[in-house]
Amino acid sequence: MLSFSRRDALKLGGMALVSLAARPLGELALPQEQANPAHSGRVCVETINVYPLPDFSTPKVSKRHRDQLLSLLEEVISDAGPAHNPRWYRINSGYVHSGFIQLLHVHPTNTPLTSIPPDGILGEVTVPYTQTLRRFRHGVWEKLYRLYYESIHWITGIVEGPDGRPWYRLKDHYIGINYYVDAAHLRPIYPSEYAPIATHIPPEEKQIHVSLADQWLTAYEAGRAVFECRVSTGRPSPKNLPEGMIPTDTPPGSFFIQTKMPSRHMGHGRLTSNILAYELPGVPWTMVFTEVGVAFHGTYWHNNYGIPLSAGCVNMCNPDALWLFRWANPHYETSNYYKRESGTLVVVT
Repeated sequence: MLSFSRRDALKLGGMALVSLAARPLGELALPQEQANPAHSGRVCVETINVYPLPDFSTPKVSKRHRDQLLSLLEEVISDAGPAHNPRWYRINSGYVHSGFIQLLHVHPTNTPLTSIPPDGILGEVTVPYTQTLRRFRHGVWEKLYRLYYESIHWITGIVEGPDGRPWYRLKDHYIGINYYVDAAHLRPIYPSEYAPIATHIPPEEKQIHVSLADQWLTAYEAGRAVFECRVSTGRPSPKNLPEGMIPTDTPPGSFFIQTKMPSRHMGHGRLTSNILAYELPGVPWTMVFTEVGVAFHGTYWHNNYGIPLSAGCVNMCNPDALWLFRWANPHYETSNYYKRESGTLVVVT
């Protein structure tokens, strides 16, 4: 992994760093940076900037836009920071900060299931993104949400899609509708992958501590730390919060996990195909711990842990969220959309 300092940036100016050794992440194979997606990243926000060096203080070279796939040639740890996340990626035209790049490790095409269990089965998106459709009478199909890599959804059926191939029917429990997606783009998730762990530990001996100052989560068993990770908690609320609006801060205090959902639609709940709308279907491994819905959950729309970024929840990378989901009480029952029961103590300081 390449380390790069601000002094190096000043010394080299606008020179390319092509001669420096770093961790190889792939080779540019196709135009417009859309290379082999096994070595690529997706832009998660409306726009990001490209810089000549891994340093925000250098002049911007160009922009990349939402859902562009970038071929990542090197991973760079820059002394120029930022301190919470100094990881950058070299692309063919410069450097992009990793904070809003979703790393992609795309799987081969999935073989569709031939039948769906009566209670449904979870499925994980394994392509950078895929377009869902709603089906109406008379063979009319209409675009709906775009689903993203590592998001998780409830598969409840299988039909012949508009292209004549198998498509899964997905159930959106938040807004109570069905929509459809190419079955080759989802990997079924079997119950053994998210079965409870540490079940021999008495529930009262488990605690989850979140430090707002350090943006850090620690899980304890009988006072002994057994897991820790970096997180992103809620952004500071506006000073003049409109009446009826829920604060965006993650509230300090003591709570208990109340509800577990392996897949949750977050956002306004609108039916839209606008990729910039505040709709986040398939948020993985959600554990609600306050009455207003503040939760731990996996995150597919940023990779910038260590600073407050959320609307109140505790954002985690998906593997960390899955571990916590399996470890914390209550134990999730695989046949249900959710499990609601008082569980593990959560202390936010």
